[in-house]
Amino acid sequence: MNNMHKAGFISIIGKPNVGKSTLMNQLVGERLSIITSKAQTTRHRIMGIVNGKLNDQEFQLVYSDTPGIIKPMYELHESMMEFVHGSLEDADVVLFVTDIFEKYDEEDVIQKLGKSDAPLLLVINKIDLATEEQIEEKISHWKTVLNPREILTISALNGDGIEELFEKIIFLLPQHPPYFPKDALTDKPERFFAAEIIREKILQNYKKEIPYSCEVVVTEFKEEEDIIRMYAEIYVERSSQRAILLGHKGERIKKVGTEARLEMEEFFQKKVFLKQYIKVEPDWRLKKDKLKKFGY
Repeated sequence: MNNMHKAGFISIIGKPNVGKSTLMNQLVGERLSIITSKAQTTRHRIMGIVNGKLNDQEFQLVYSDTPGIIKPMYELHESMMEFVHGSLEDADVVLFVTDIFEKYDEEDVIQKLGKSDAPLLLVINKIDLATEEQIEEKISHWKTVLNPREILTISALNGDGIEELFEKIIFLLPQHPPYFPKDALTDKPERFFAAEIIREKILQNYKKEIPYSCEVVVTEFKEEEDIIRMYAEIYVERSSQRAILLGHKGERIKKVGTEARLEMEEFFQKKVFLKQYIKVEPDWRLKKDKLKKFGY
């Protein structure tokens, strides 16, 4: 392997709703992470792999989108925060993403950042919605509080500042052979993304507690020449939630299935047959054995 090759793990961390998943998708150039306006949409550590060459320098970037940092209320939250800890432990570069609106209550974030020796790039997102004065105020605050290696301002939604951030990351990466095959895009299997697409449609179509009480498991994923056939189980915690999820004569869950199938066909570039089943698993968010079964 060419000793000029660079490779490393880049951990994207921050509080919920600051735009981590949007940034991850921009950096990878693929839509791998769920993006909705609801908090806590990312539950797992999702890796996105980018291979390329910059000024004769070959590289492999392994980005990790992680759940937003929260104070755990359920066993599920504890598992989500374990994904954050894991990504900090093996990071070669840490991107701490904040935004122009974030309140200054970041003690728990700073505590976690202190456990990593990797160079820290502080990324202030959503600058397209701010004045110059607001941006300067944020930069000044973070210089004082964290003193990161560098502070960059971006709009993940519009792609502003992404190229500069990309180049900074490559500069900080160590010399290393690639960790994954050069044609790999992610460490997750296809059925994981199918389940995430269904979960995203639930987040978009239901309010209040319903989306947070749901877990989606793709139990069967059969790829044929011209179609992918899949069966998905959607778990809720109570019978009343099952009734809400179904809707009148099953109309609401049918809408979720249609939207998910159309997006999957775009994602997999193939026709999709999707069958969904709703099951009640009482208090699954509190039970370690159930969380393990669901991949947490």
